[in-house]
Amino acid sequence: MGQGTFGKRIGGAVAAELERSREKEAQGTLAASFRHLERAHVLGQASTLHHVRAHVAMFRWALRHGRWSEARGQVLRVVGAATKTAFGMVPHGNTGGANVSPFQAMPVPPDLARTIRAARNG
Repeated sequence: MGQGTFGKRIGGAVAAELERSREKEAQGTLAASFRHLERAHVLGQASTLHHVRAHVAMFRWALRHGRWSEARGQVLRVVGAATKTAFGMVPHGNTGGANVSPFQAMPVPPDLARTIRAARNG
């Protein structure tokens, strides 16, 4: 699960979204907290390391809040992220939650698209 150039470049943005998620969770705004996990997922889904990292964070979040359906869905997604990302088998823009199909491509918010583009282009 090595970290390539894209992974190194996008890592800070992923970490920032994960931190925002923790802040919102600490404030008790769980929906906002999970939205930041989804944003971290979109940013990092082209990097095996960050893709798995986002799903593990979603899994832990689900466990902390008794969201059992989400936790079960994340177990499958962690395995998929770990085994499929390196082969480019990820649906672009998918937010990564158990409430959406793991095969569904989705639009990428413009601010995240700019960050992804910058990380790809160096």
